Amino acid sequence: MKEKSRQKRILEIKKKLLQQKQQILIDAGIMLSNLPSESNLSEIGDIASQEIDRSFLLRLRDRERKLLKKIEKTLEKINNGTYGICEACGAEIPIERLEARPVTDLCIECKTEQEEAEKLKES
Repeated sequence: MKEKSRQKRILEIKKKLLQQKQQILIDAGIMLSNLPSESNLSEIGDIASQEIDRSFLLRLRDRERKLLKKIEKTLEKINNGTYGICEACGAEIPIERLEARPVTDLCIECKTEQEEAEKLKES
């Protein structure tokens, strides 16, 4: 019974990820069509302001592209039955963690270890 409940919850996660993926793609289309063009701006301030806006939008797109890759990787794992298994230790990731962070591929213990190791590298 527990396994059926987990599978049902994973299907809900899949549905949400597909909706999120679709929304990112829709937003990306809208954003790309709204990118400031290289129009004939006469004032330096306008040009600088436009470049800042353009840079911000492109950075945002990069973040969305990374999220899209994670979503696609997660959907692939759901489809091939490997979703919810920690890539570091092989343990089953609790469904509550998957619901809170659907694109995670590490259990909380391994994620904590990874973050601590990153902090040590930075210092």
